[in-house]
Amino acid sequence: MSHEVQRLGTGKKLSLLDVIAQSVGFMGPVFSIAFLVPLLVGLNAAGKGAGVAVPLSVVIAAVGVLGIGWIVSQYAKRIHAAGSLYDYVTDGLGSKIGGASGYLYYLGILALGGGILVMLGGTLHDTLAAEFNFTGISELVWDIILLVIVAIVLYFGVALSTRVQLILALFSIAVVLIFFIVVIAKVGSGNNLGTALSPSGSPDGWTGIFYGVLYGVLLFTGFETAANLGEETANPKRNISRAVIIAVLAITGFYIIGSYAQVAGFHFSLDAIGKNAGAPLFGLASPVSDGGYGSVAIRRLLEIVVVLDMLAVTIGCSVAVSRGMFAMARDNRLPKPMAKVSGRGTPSVASWVTVVIFAVVVVLTEWVTGFVAVPQLPHYVAVFSWLSALGGFALVVIYLLVCLGALKGLRDHDRVWAVWVAAIVGIAVCAAAIYGAIYKVTSPTIWAVWVAAIVFMLGLIASFTLKTRSTALSDFSGLNAHEQEPQKL
Repeated sequence: MSHEVQRLGTGKKLSLLDVIAQSVGFMGPVFSIAFLVPLLVGLNAAGKGAGVAVPLSVVIAAVGVLGIGWIVSQYAKRIHAAGSLYDYVTDGLGSKIGGASGYLYYLGILALGGGILVMLGGTLHDTLAAEFNFTGISELVWDIILLVIVAIVLYFGVALSTRVQLILALFSIAVVLIFFIVVIAKVGSGNNLGTALSPSGSPDGWTGIFYGVLYGVLLFTGFETAANLGEETANPKRNISRAVIIAVLAITGFYIIGSYAQVAGFHFSLDAIGKNAGAPLFGLASPVSDGGYGSVAIRRLLEIVVVLDMLAVTIGCSVAVSRGMFAMARDNRLPKPMAKVSGRGTPSVASWVTVVIFAVVVVLTEWVTGFVAVPQLPHYVAVFSWLSALGGFALVVIYLLVCLGALKGLRDHDRVWAVWVAAIVGIAVCAAAIYGAIYKVTSPTIWAVWVAAIVFMLGLIASFTLKTRSTALSDFSGLNAHEQEPQKL
C-alpha cells in the first residue's frame, strides 16, 4: 500500500528561506498593515478597539500567535505531510474531527485567496483610474491576468512560487518599513511610546485593548502555511519548525513599528485616523499640503508595493490550498484524481481545481451583483470583506483545535509544561477572536460564521461515512533517511 501513495517534491528540495517565504507571503504583512489597522483602532462593527494603543494590542496578539506557532513548530518536527494543520488536528483529536477541520481549513484558505484576487483586480483598476486616468483594462481583464499568473506559478512548481513570494514580500516590506521609520523620525518630539503601549491609550481601557487583540490575530493569519510544504522541503524536521517561528518573530517587529508609525503619524488622534480609515498608510504617504509626510510619487510607490504584496498573498494561498486538497484526496476525503502528482512533483489536478474555484469567485463578483453586496462599497470590496471574514474565522477555529489537540498529541513532549503554556495562551487568544467574529456582527458578515459552521458539520458527516486512511501521517517512505529522523507513527 505504501508504494501506491503519491508524494510531492520529486525534484530539488526547498530550503529554509523558501518555506519562510511561504509563511511571510501568505501573511501579506504590507497588505495587512495597510488595511487592518483601522479595525484594531476601533473602526469596526462593534465600535470597540485599542484606540491609539494599537501597538500594545499587536504585542499581545503576537504572544498568542507565538504560542500557536510553537505548537505548530513542534508538530512540524514529527509530521511532514502536505496536510499540515489538518494532519495536526487529526493527530491530537482523532480522524473524525481532523477530517472536518481539513474541509474547513482549506475552505478558509480558498476564501482568502479568492477574496484577495478580486480585491487585487479591483484595486489595480481603480488605482490606475484615480492616479493616471487609465481605464483601458477592465476589472474583469485584470482578474483574468491574475488567474493566469496563479496558474503559471502553480504549474511550474513551488520553488518558483516561493521565489516570487520572497522577492515581492521583501521588496514591499523594505519600502514600507523605510517609510514608517521616516514618519516616526519626522514626528520627532511628538512621539509618545508610553501612550502607544498603555491601556490608557484606548477609550475602553483594557477591554478595548483585548478587543483590538481579536483583530490583531488576523494580522498573522497564514503564518503556519510553511508546514504545507513539509514533503517538498529538505530536512523538514528542522526547516519547517524554524520557518514558522522565524516568520512570526520577524513580522511581529514589522507590525509593531508599522502600527506605531500610523498612530504617531496622525498625532495620536482618533479623529484623524478615522478620516483616513480606508487605508491610513496612504494618508500618511500623501503630500505635506494634504497633511501627510510624503508626496504624490511616494503615495504611488506605496500603492504599488501594496499591490505586489497582495499578489504574494494570492500566490501563498494558492500554494497552500493546492497542497491541502492534494493531502485530503490522498486520504480519500476528496475525489482521488485530486491526489495526482505531475512530473514536476506538484499537485497537478488540485492546482487546476484551485484556479477554477478562484475563477468562480471572479464570475460571482463580476456578474452576480447580489452576492454579499454591501451598500456604498464597490462590489469587489464587499466580496473581499465577506470572504476574508469567512477565511479568517475558519483559520482561527483550526488554530483553536490545534491547541486543544496538542494537549493530547504532544503529551509525550520532553517539555510537556511548555506544551500546556503554549496551548493555554493559544486557546485564550483564539477563543477571544472567535467571540469577536460573532459579537454584534450583522449580515452579511455574520453569514460567514454560519457557512463555516455548516461546512464543519458536513465535514463531520463525511468523516463518519467515508472510508479514509491516514497515510499522510504514517507513511514516510518517500523521505530519505536524513529527512525521516524520528517520525511520529
